[in-house]
Amino acid sequence: MEILNHIPEAFIKFFLVLIFSLLIGLEQRRHHINENEDLLFGTDRTFTFIGLLAYVLFIADPVHYVPFLVGFSLTGILLGIQYMQKIAQNGKFGLTTTILALLTYCIPIMVFTQPVWLVLSFIVAILMITEMKSDFISLSKKASEEEFITLAKFITFAGIILPLLPVENISAQIPISPFHLWLAIVVVSGISYASYLLKKFVFPHSGIFLTGILGGLYSSTATTVILARKEKQGLAGSKTVSAIMIANGMMYLRILFLAFLFYPQVAIQLAIPFLVMFSVTLILSKFASGKNQKSDPGTLSEIIVDSNKNPLEFRTAAIFGVLFVVFALITDFVLKSYGSAGIAGLAYVVGVTDIDPFLMNLLQQKTGIEQMTIVLAIINATNSNNLLKMIYAVLLGSHNIRKHLFVNFAILIAAGLIMSMLFYLL
Repeated sequence: MEILNHIPEAFIKFFLVLIFSLLIGLEQRRHHINENEDLLFGTDRTFTFIGLLAYVLFIADPVHYVPFLVGFSLTGILLGIQYMQKIAQNGKFGLTTTILALLTYCIPIMVFTQPVWLVLSFIVAILMITEMKSDFISLSKKASEEEFITLAKFITFAGIILPLLPVENISAQIPISPFHLWLAIVVVSGISYASYLLKKFVFPHSGIFLTGILGGLYSSTATTVILARKEKQGLAGSKTVSAIMIANGMMYLRILFLAFLFYPQVAIQLAIPFLVMFSVTLILSKFASGKNQKSDPGTLSEIIVDSNKNPLEFRTAAIFGVLFVVFALITDFVLKSYGSAGIAGLAYVVGVTDIDPFLMNLLQQKTGIEQMTIVLAIINATNSNNLLKMIYAVLLGSHNIRKHLFVNFAILIAAGLIMSMLFYLL
């Protein structure tokens, strides 16, 4: 890279403007390859010349930018005239080429005033967005009005409400702050929302194994229940046990991610046991998958998407918030009354409910509870939660898979208890 020190900086900037302008022009050439060139505004050479014109006008006054701005205005006027002529001749109202020409004109000022990584990001965004027209059309057809409302909700939750909330505790009796309560809702809902979007838009026809992975990110309990029900109805296929086990394995990665996000010291201590537990579920899933190689219905992932409620529903957030407060109060009471042993025991009880509010409350406890107690409580909660999911799966699945489900969950629970005992000994 030392050779760059011997190349004049002005030449490098000129070369970047030339290459970036030409790339946009070539992309336009490819995009309109089957159209009559006489009816086009321009492609490779035209866009290159626009970039070079802007370069010349920029270096003429790199302080006040007067020639550059005048050139931008005149170029905009000429493009406006060309656009009106296009409408008159062809009846086409598309503005993409016109906007791209103006963006190409802006490349020199980006090259001279912004870091290279930002300029490259700017060019990459232009090329990708231009080429993804058909993908955007397909995505818009898949998305309903509710999807955009849901996205607006998430932006409101994370970007508007969260920064406005106070960080002080609600009261001496309620040892949590509105900010931390809402932050827990945003993060947990955000992970579930991302999984929801992946299932619905990126992998709408995914196989049952991938369905288990994405469903586990959404909610391992909900995925276990839905897969067991669909298997009994003959809709989930023969690899239901494999999908259920990998869905439960994703629970460990999900919790580990939350721990790293909120309490890195706890996450470091959880890393080995949770990665071991994930490996156990992966082995069980692969073993269960290999025992029966029948094909699975292609509509399963769509069934699960339709069955799972949107993670950003107000009722979902409200329930999570109420449980978060309740578990915070219970945890505070148990800690004061029974100490660390009480928290570890409480985790077993909480595991038969929705464990996310309890875990998020523990992970935001920076004082009052020892790190090892939090780690042990999280492991205990996942163990009892696995017991609950085993009961759901065995009761809801058909008799053909009940034995396999019981054996696999028994192995998983036994591995979890071993991990818990090791931490007790520590």
